[in-house]
Amino acid sequence: MADGRTADVYTLTSSSGLIAKVTSYGATLTELHTPDRAGKMADIVLGFANLSGYLAKHPHLGTTVGRVANRIAGGIFYLDDVAYKLTANDGPNTIHGGPQGFGSRLWNAEICDDQRGCGVAFSYFSPDMEEGFPGNVQAKVVYRLVERDLIIEFHAATDKTTPINMTNHAYFNLRGAGQGDILGHEVFIAADFYTPSDNTLLPTGEILRVQGTPLDFTKPATIGSRIAKVAPGYDHNFVVRPQPHHLRLAARVKEPQTGRVMEVRTTQPGIQFYTGNFLDGSVHGIGGAYLKHYGFCLETQHFADSVHHSHFPSILVYPERAYHEVAVYRFLSGDEDLQQQ
Repeated sequence: MADGRTADVYTLTSSSGLIAKVTSYGATLTELHTPDRAGKMADIVLGFANLSGYLAKHPHLGTTVGRVANRIAGGIFYLDDVAYKLTANDGPNTIHGGPQGFGSRLWNAEICDDQRGCGVAFSYFSPDMEEGFPGNVQAKVVYRLVERDLIIEFHAATDKTTPINMTNHAYFNLRGAGQGDILGHEVFIAADFYTPSDNTLLPTGEILRVQGTPLDFTKPATIGSRIAKVAPGYDHNFVVRPQPHHLRLAARVKEPQTGRVMEVRTTQPGIQFYTGNFLDGSVHGIGGAYLKHYGFCLETQHFADSVHHSHFPSILVYPERAYHEVAVYRFLSGDEDLQQQ
């Protein structure tokens, strides 16, 4: 890095042959190699081959997003009648923790090996009022690769009440990074409701049914089948079916040509489905130029702008109650019989 510090890369390999690479810069997932139905391996996440790509401006490829994922309207929120003015980086709004959010920080790293499996634990201390957020926050992200599962655990503790909403912002292409668009991928999302947004991508506060809309993925449909009705593409928060705080199925994606299947489980109440609408070829990664719809994101999260909508699940974290959420990405191949859960 410019200040002389070094970002390290760790390689995780599972007993089933999956390979993941993660770096301490941004606690970022840089590569993920999984087999297709014939056993051929491919890197299925969009990433960069070296640190310079991550140090330059990029659309959060694989990074840990925080303190607060997604948008906060006006870059401001109120807590106990105190206004906290945040650093705006999306017009007047704050997105993904501000311009120097968690994905732009160098994290400490430690190899961990316990009953839950071997992995890497990244930790970062976020001081009081960093990017305008109150409280000293000790954040930790643990990556584990166990058999066919990439497990990501998010932890945080604070000494003052503060909003926290962490996620991973990986872009997936189950054909392989750079191997064309993702419009033929078949998607199932375990959500009967979504939170609509206005033309600035801020939630209106409504919670509406997906039935009868282009957002109904309760039965599998290809991304491209209805995407023209939501131009420039999907960028929506879905309300995952009940049992928040319990790990349950949120989404499943299948790529018919390769047979690769990805299932997403989460403890969070929502999942943001984004189809790389703003990729324009200006970002060049391991798979070449990343064009529009060359990757999709399934970001497990609390809802966007929750600090301004009291009926949304709260993202406030208190000194006496630490933050802990889990996301599990399971990778299957071939024509395995998958039961919806």
